[in-house]
Amino acid sequence: MPVRPLAMADWPIGWRLAVAFLAGAAMVLAFAPFELGWLPLPLVALLLHLWAHAVRPGEAAALGYAFGLGLFGFGVFWLRNSIGQFGGIVPALALLLTLLFILAMALYFALTGGLIHWLGQGTGLSTFMLLMAPLGWTAVELLRAYLFTGFPWLSLGYSQLGLPLAGYAPVLGVFGVGALVVLSAGCLHQWRRGWPLLILALAWGGGMGLGRVVWTEASGETLEVALVQGNVAQRDKWRPSRFGPSLQRYLQLSEQAPDAPLVVWPETAIAAFDDEVATSVLRPLAQRMQEAGRDLLSGIVVRKADGRYFNAMINLGLSGRQAYFKRHLVPFGEFLPLKVILGGLLDFLEIPMSDFSADPDISPVLHLAGQAVGVDICYEDAFGNEVADALPEAAFLINASNDAWFGDSLAPHQHLEIARMRALETGRELLRATNTGISAWIGADGRVKARSAQFRPALLLARVQPRRGATPYVRWHDWPLILMSGGGLLWIVTRRYRRGRDGMQS
Repeated sequence: MPVRPLAMADWPIGWRLAVAFLAGAAMVLAFAPFELGWLPLPLVALLLHLWAHAVRPGEAAALGYAFGLGLFGFGVFWLRNSIGQFGGIVPALALLLTLLFILAMALYFALTGGLIHWLGQGTGLSTFMLLMAPLGWTAVELLRAYLFTGFPWLSLGYSQLGLPLAGYAPVLGVFGVGALVVLSAGCLHQWRRGWPLLILALAWGGGMGLGRVVWTEASGETLEVALVQGNVAQRDKWRPSRFGPSLQRYLQLSEQAPDAPLVVWPETAIAAFDDEVATSVLRPLAQRMQEAGRDLLSGIVVRKADGRYFNAMINLGLSGRQAYFKRHLVPFGEFLPLKVILGGLLDFLEIPMSDFSADPDISPVLHLAGQAVGVDICYEDAFGNEVADALPEAAFLINASNDAWFGDSLAPHQHLEIARMRALETGRELLRATNTGISAWIGADGRVKARSAQFRPALLLARVQPRRGATPYVRWHDWPLILMSGGGLLWIVTRRYRRGRDGMQS
């Protein structure tokens, strides 16, 4: 690439790999609970500088891999808690599986570095920074969100909640916000040229303007909703001896809000198969709620006659029996990919309830307390395009989760940050009911109106404002970015091919 090398370009490759790794590790501070949203600009600018001065795409890929190791190594190391608790896996094996996952996920940043370097070959430094970098970064983030069921955790756009670039979220979604962060970092890198500062000002000024746009409107009276956080330890959750006391705790907390027409319990709050407790628990609960004129939305495992079982949210009460079955399962946690090949792994790991079925065709909209409500379960709220499927019909959103799997780690805070982005993208208030926290009431602007403390029983009351209308993201999902990034890559590849063919002919 015809660029003037700077001092860092002359450093030994080992030093540059160390710098890339440290930049990735520091990037974790941009996300919750630290929320240093300004930090990605210098860190991404540094990474782009390393990529721009790499000798070849393979070197850029190595630098990207080091960055990814830092980001995921520190950002999702909490997975060892989840893996360890799923089946009582020994700590050494849980650590090994976590490290293997981190090594695999870092490959996405290797691909990003190699792709951006390849795209920028034969262009000037400003073109590399301001065009090729956002294009390549966005293409790979989209790939990470969709390939192999997707893992969009720690996507760059989440870091901008509360900052001007978040104003683009209702239009372009989290990946569009991430692309603008990369563009901003490129402008920062090229500030001496002068005109990139104008692009930077326009991008951030546009975000501030869009942040003042109210994309949806209030619809009807507010609705009081009671979110119940039982704080049942994961080691006790499925023990038969703890079933009665856990259920009683949820009931007692629910009765502290007798006027709330809608009560929400977390994912698998009723820790049993529905057919096992249909007569002893579900029927009396439904009658109790009907007599009180209330609805109860609770997590449970629903088992069909053919033996399949589903991670579900069911409604008991005034609005009648309704159910939502999880559509997007967690690989290796709720189902095993490539089961024909890896089938013996389930028996080896002894993961309980790890063969769930998904229902991709079920509607995510339930009708509760007189309102259409969009429902998703746990990890599903990481997929903005799927949450948006409930819109514009849904008046507000509910996410039920069991973040006890994460322990006392960064994950519950990162999960709350993800939920905030879904509220902002859709222009809907969002309620999170979790087992151990963080339960929260999130406004349509993505700001947290109320939240619970972690690791203690809690009752969180929310007076939700139903809304109607659709943001541009609800209408288009990720398609504008998919078409732009895919079209841009196709155009560059075609241009390269034609240039190479013309050179051979001459």
